[in-house]
Amino acid sequence: MKQNTHLNIDTSLCGKATHIEEGYAEVVLHTTQQMTADERGLVHGGFIFGAADYAAMCAVNDPNVVLGAAATKFVAPVRVADVVVCCANVVTRKGRKYGVEVTASVAQKTVFEGSFTVFVLEKHVLA
Repeated sequence: MKQNTHLNIDTSLCGKATHIEEGYAEVVLHTTQQMTADERGLVHGGFIFGAADYAAMCAVNDPNVVLGAAATKFVAPVRVADVVVCCANVVTRKGRKYGVEVTASVAQKTVFEGSFTVFVLEKHVLA
């Protein structure tokens, strides 16, 4: 399926959409030294959240999709050079409101879980 949302995103910071289909998306984030939070190589959680958010947007795959809310849990640390795979599934839809569950993992180990509420607006949020 063709990607219809977040076409200008910086994939070096938010990951790359590697699979998109109706109600599902995968985003792969290659973590780098630029993302480190300390001298031990811990990746700042904001980058993991960003990749998960991006995966949720791609699962809905509409040019006017925006994040409304998120309930997230960081389950395990991510280190520089880890490859994070975010899998997003649309689990509910009521009109323009979607519930999207996202799980992020490193080498099949879960590092992040999130429930995202997203909305598809009639026009772009900045229009």
